[in-house]
Amino acid sequence: MIARLAVVVIVAVLTLAALAPPASAFDSAAVFAKGTYVISGEGVYGRQFNIEWLAHQSDIEFWGLGLRASRLPFDPTGPGAARGALEVGLEPYYQRYTEPHSAFWAGLGLVLRYHLLSFGRIVPYAEVAAGAGGTDLRVKEIDSDFAFVVWGGVGASFFVTDSTAIYAGYRFEHISNGNTSEPNRGFESHVGVLGMSYYFR
Repeated sequence: MIARLAVVVIVAVLTLAALAPPASAFDSAAVFAKGTYVISGEGVYGRQFNIEWLAHQSDIEFWGLGLRASRLPFDPTGPGAARGALEVGLEPYYQRYTEPHSAFWAGLGLVLRYHLLSFGRIVPYAEVAAGAGGTDLRVKEIDSDFAFVVWGGVGASFFVTDSTAIYAGYRFEHISNGNTSEPNRGFESHVGVLGMSYYFR
């Protein structure tokens, strides 16, 4: 159910982005110029996805918070609809597990986000991230004090001013301990994201 809802939301956002005419008052080249800094705060909700069709899983659910500090290392580049800008950031990230019992993961991740700039104030993006941190989650999929988190996702930002954007997206997330201890089956989750970014020089 959550997976279907996430797909519907992302398809709707990307469809709106594709149909939106460029906004003449919004200069994406200036907003996403080389050397721009970005501060982003975000909240997430996730639920375990049984990608391997296993007979039993822990039905993990969680919410999370992140605060990302980023920089745009290059000027916008690329032709037509692929014209975009790369954002590189570090994000302290916290997940609070609510099911099957209370637990946490907390750590630091490297986030790469590519923004597509041809749709005016609506700016679709794709992202990947990897992080490492401590955890006290004890389930059949993972039982260790340390774990890696990786995700890939898509979404879209909407610029409410020339320097402030709100965004929503979907992530597919994987957590495991990298075989540093047993068990290490790991688990995957569908994750919804809501956030706000501030761009400045």
